[in-house]
Amino acid sequence: MLALLVASLIAEDWVFRALGVRPDGSATVIFWGRIVMVIGIGSVPFTYIVLTRLLAIVETVRLGDPFVAGNAARLKTMAWALLGLELLHLAVGAVAVALSNTQMDLDWSFSVTRWLAVLLLFVLAQVFDDGARMRDDLKGTV
Repeated sequence: MLALLVASLIAEDWVFRALGVRPDGSATVIFWGRIVMVIGIGSVPFTYIVLTRLLAIVETVRLGDPFVAGNAARLKTMAWALLGLELLHLAVGAVAVALSNTQMDLDWSFSVTRWLAVLLLFVLAQVFDDGARMRDDLKGTV
């Protein structure tokens, strides 16, 4: 996305023609196209957070002890990052609405499933946190 954004600044006509925007496309379409590119670049840190936390959780599973407080914190962080991604997705949806009467089609759609995934991660984080706390309490009583 970063390369595409830079290319759109250097060779605007060529890039937007490749994206399906006619050379006579308005400056508004080109502006909003660049906004979508910036939103795409903004999704990289959120995706990085989700994937690195997921790798850390998989590592605890490999070690045989996934129900630890650290994984609860990782799941909560993943939930916040996924929420950030969904808010960025809504921003792209707003751009898609703004471009609905133009030649650029972003093929954007809303999905409840992704929002349920965010909710599920928050719930799962709480379950892991409560489970880890209960296990620590049990170890202390024995």
